Amino acid sequence: MTEPTHPRPVDPAELGFEQIVYEKAPPRATIRLNRPDVLNAFDFQMLREIARACEDASWDDDIRVVIVTGTGRAFCVGADLRSWGEDLLGNSSEYWKWFGAFKDMHDRLREVGKPTIARINGIAVGGGNELQMACDLSVMVDSAFIRHVGLQHGSVPAGGATQWLQLMVGDRRAREIVFLCDEIPAAQAEEWGLVNRVVPEEELDVAVDEWVEKLAAKLPQTTRYAKQQLNVWRDLAWHQTVGHARDWLAMSMLGEEAQGAVRAFLDRDTKE
Repeated sequence: MTEPTHPRPVDPAELGFEQIVYEKAPPRATIRLNRPDVLNAFDFQMLREIARACEDASWDDDIRVVIVTGTGRAFCVGADLRSWGEDLLGNSSEYWKWFGAFKDMHDRLREVGKPTIARINGIAVGGGNELQMACDLSVMVDSAFIRHVGLQHGSVPAGGATQWLQLMVGDRRAREIVFLCDEIPAAQAEEWGLVNRVVPEEELDVAVDEWVEKLAAKLPQTTRYAKQQLNVWRDLAWHQTVGHARDWLAMSMLGEEAQGAVRAFLDRDTKE
């Protein structure tokens, strides 16, 4: 994949993505995470591909709405700890680089300049919940749940959760989600305002189609600026904290607590 010479959209086939499926059917573009064998967990390549797809969608004037979804039974379960291996444990420099790709993906998605919809087809854990929170609207199947487990795995959910949960569900509920690491069933997520709608699986695409039709009918430049204004509190919380979080999390990879938690997870995963 070569670097573009101008900000011009291309046919998705030209981008050569391997970890996502990127499709354009104006007025929508769809980014589908496509690692179902690991429940669509992020590896470095997937993060880069999502960012590039968002960039392409931002350049395409025929695209008015961007959909983010997953393949299989999960939306996304966050970082793929198995892909880290020993590369990031005890290596703060490599983790810092990895988190940079995570941050860039979030920035590209939030700054795509078009409404974004999280089509939550299954469970959303850790960074998967942060991904759906980064979208403007979200619709979730009624059989799924949302959960954060970072405090059990040697990480702090500072890639969106600590910045945005309080804005969406309030301070007490945000602390409950982060500290207790309990599953939040779909109905509860809707009640708390963590997602907009919950529907049966067979109605998921109908709900997305309704939103796409309504959003595509709006004036694109006016919508883009309204989105920018609505992002003010998310952006303020994000930019004040994410750089510090990147450095702190990178340094935490040198500590026994984080290394022990990740190795325990990997050992358990191998035994299973």
